[in-house]
Amino acid sequence: MRYELMIGLRYTRAKRRNRFISFISLISMAGIALGVTVLIVVLSVMNGFQTEVRTRILGVASHLQITGPDGTVRDWQSVARTAGTHPRVVAAAPYVQAQGMLSSDRAARGVAVRGVLPQAEEQVADFAKHMVSGEIEALREDAFGIVLGADLARALGVLPGDKIALIAPQGIVTPAGVVPRLKQFSVVGTFDVGFNEADSGLALIHLADAQKLYQLGEAVSGVRLKLEDLFEAGTVGRELMAKLPEFFAWDWSRSHPNLFRAVQIEKRMMFIILTLIIAVATFNVVSTLVMLVTDKQADIAILRTLGAPPGSILKIFVVQGAVIGVLGTLLGVAGGVLLALNVETVVPALETALGFKFLSKDVYLIPDLPSEVQLDDVIGVAVISLVLAFLATLYPSWRASKVNPAEALRYE
Repeated sequence: MRYELMIGLRYTRAKRRNRFISFISLISMAGIALGVTVLIVVLSVMNGFQTEVRTRILGVASHLQITGPDGTVRDWQSVARTAGTHPRVVAAAPYVQAQGMLSSDRAARGVAVRGVLPQAEEQVADFAKHMVSGEIEALREDAFGIVLGADLARALGVLPGDKIALIAPQGIVTPAGVVPRLKQFSVVGTFDVGFNEADSGLALIHLADAQKLYQLGEAVSGVRLKLEDLFEAGTVGRELMAKLPEFFAWDWSRSHPNLFRAVQIEKRMMFIILTLIIAVATFNVVSTLVMLVTDKQADIAILRTLGAPPGSILKIFVVQGAVIGVLGTLLGVAGGVLLALNVETVVPALETALGFKFLSKDVYLIPDLPSEVQLDDVIGVAVISLVLAFLATLYPSWRASKVNPAEALRYE
């Protein structure tokens, strides 16, 4: 073992005359550990929120949509077959997307109407897993059944089996003027996907009923695709557009760009802000080493007179600062990963103990704190912590290497 490392490690142990310095070292180590723990937990929670939001949106949307320049596809079967030949495409389903107004005896609401084929829709979306009442298979051609979001059904005051009127904006020209197209539907089910935009503003009807109501003939609005990997949607979309040059591909990241971008920006800002906690902790490392250098003036002078070069003195104090940084980082990583993996258990326990809920379902889109630990985040936090701790050792160590032996030993 090189003597610089041996002496540096020895200085980290408490002695009777420098226990206060050792106490400050422990505080510095604890500060680094706390900062690393908090940063890992917050980034994991932000990852969890991002995944949860994406999962809920894609539960009603799709990974990729193909549509024509005028917003319609006339031979959707051939488009679905061509898309199905792509190795990354798992399933395809046609859809009709339109606007309408639902009217009941109690209220009226503007809604997004989606015409679907129930069997095909189950392969590209997750409505079946989120049905509160009824089932999506109850949508049958010419039966004019409708499935509503739970919040929408509640606002309209309807239950399965009730009748509601769907008014389409496309009108019928009569001698008396343009009369809106209106059709009575029977509520056959409700769903709750946990995404407010869908739960309060989406209605599902059979594809054939939508084609008749909106006078589309055999055309549809497009074809929805499910992929093996949703993050390859952009690449798959470009490849399919090369095979289908007369159509456009629209991937999931463009359906709600502001929401996804907001979560990503929040994660970056939280990373920057919470990194300051680690930076503040490293200032304690500076003060610890400055006090240690002052306390070890005589030892430094003796080492210099024995022939130790200034570089060796610098290495001795870098070792002590590095020990504080490494131990603090390791403790923080262990604590952060452990806490992040158990957030979904710890938070409910705290809510029970404190008697209130942190994320109320009436206010927030996601009422629970999800967590997803990502290796890249853990490594990034650990590297930043180690780099800041190392930088904090440079100035005090440099000052120690500049100690004049004669001045240091004058009053000894």
